[in-house]
Amino acid sequence: MPNIASAKKRVRTASKRTAINTARKTRVRGYIRKVEEALAAGDQKAAKAALKAAEPEIMRGVSKGCCTKIPARGKCRV
Repeated sequence: MPNIASAKKRVRTASKRTAINTARKTRVRGYIRKVEEALAAGDQKAAKAALKAAEPEIMRGVSKGCCTKIPARGKCRV
């Protein structure tokens, strides 16, 4: 455990950020899963709708730094 006040604050901040990033990654994965399930089912209309909903969430994850840009770009091109 840290003894210095700034180090204690960093521990608190890091745990908060970890929780936020985990939630964001989970949300992005959920959107991607919906797109992939629609593609696997062969429902093109549902896949396009799911991709349209997923794309802003994926890009938001990239801009917030929880995902990297290159794989996200590939996911948006599905």
